[in-house]
Amino acid sequence: MNPYVLTILLSSLGLGTVLTFASSHWLLAWMGLEINTLAIIPIMAQQHHPRAIEATTKYFLTQATAAAMILFASTTNAWLMGEWEIHQLSHPLATTTVMLALALKLGLAPVHFWLPEVLQGLELTTGLILSTWQKLAPFALMIQVAPTINSSLLIAMGLLSTLVGGWGGLNQTQLRKILAYSSIAHLGWMVLILQYAPSLTLLSLFLYIIMTSSAFLTLKTNNSLTINTLAISWTKSPTLAALTALVLLSLGGLPPLSGFMPKWLILQELTKQELPLSATLAAMTALLSLYFYLRLCYAMTLTIYPNTLTATAPWRLNFTFITLPLSIVTILALGLLPLTPAVTAMLTL
Repeated sequence: MNPYVLTILLSSLGLGTVLTFASSHWLLAWMGLEINTLAIIPIMAQQHHPRAIEATTKYFLTQATAAAMILFASTTNAWLMGEWEIHQLSHPLATTTVMLALALKLGLAPVHFWLPEVLQGLELTTGLILSTWQKLAPFALMIQVAPTINSSLLIAMGLLSTLVGGWGGLNQTQLRKILAYSSIAHLGWMVLILQYAPSLTLLSLFLYIIMTSSAFLTLKTNNSLTINTLAISWTKSPTLAALTALVLLSLGGLPPLSGFMPKWLILQELTKQELPLSATLAAMTALLSLYFYLRLCYAMTLTIYPNTLTATAPWRLNFTFITLPLSIVTILALGLLPLTPAVTAMLTL
């Protein structure tokens, strides 16, 4: 792609997200979401491959449907209640419709079916943008409207997302689909606590972005798209393979890695809110996610691929433009758990 065109598209991506962040009026927020969607579509379709075009078409249709639902809900609220402000969304029909539309935009269960299929058809760098940056604008809106949404709906969608995210990834061999189901599960944890501790939701989103960025960048450096290619990645760089395994375990929420922090704090908050059943179910579904991450780590570190000459393997990692961000996000994805007391103190301020 022409660098000037790419610069314009990436700038539009940033503009759409910032516009949604800054808006208090539903029409401006909707406009920001539309700019975001229209900017990423050419980036997704740049490969000119039938699989990429199919993924782009599916993404466009789902995002257009969600945008139409948001416009319908905001117009309904303005018609019935006389308010266009995002914070003044009060009619039950409008709040439920907006919640479903934002869930469709994010890929929350039960409207998650597009996300694994779309992510599977994209290159890893584009998949990284879709899994991280594209979540920010809908999440900003969801946090603003969360106080008016039925708490039972949020908890049901959160638990269903953690269950689907764990269950769906069990029989997958494609790493991009596994990361898509991982995204669904993490979003479920965030939605679960959204109404009770929004600051904890933001912390979870921050750590999710760090861990997902690290996972995508390590897989891109390894040039791994399936479990089979991941199994021989240790011959290219044993250090990078070990880091990839640790990042995947951090995504699964295994202590003493950073991914354990949000799960720990969310379970603690749910218990404080006298929701022990929800906390127990969320913890049980986290075991499903942890299982398929452990399966990936087993494929990487405990199996030796036949017919490879380890003595002649190029163990030196070449320095590229990915190396510096990869190093930063990997360190953060692995070592933030000791900061938990400080984070807890900040959240209680």
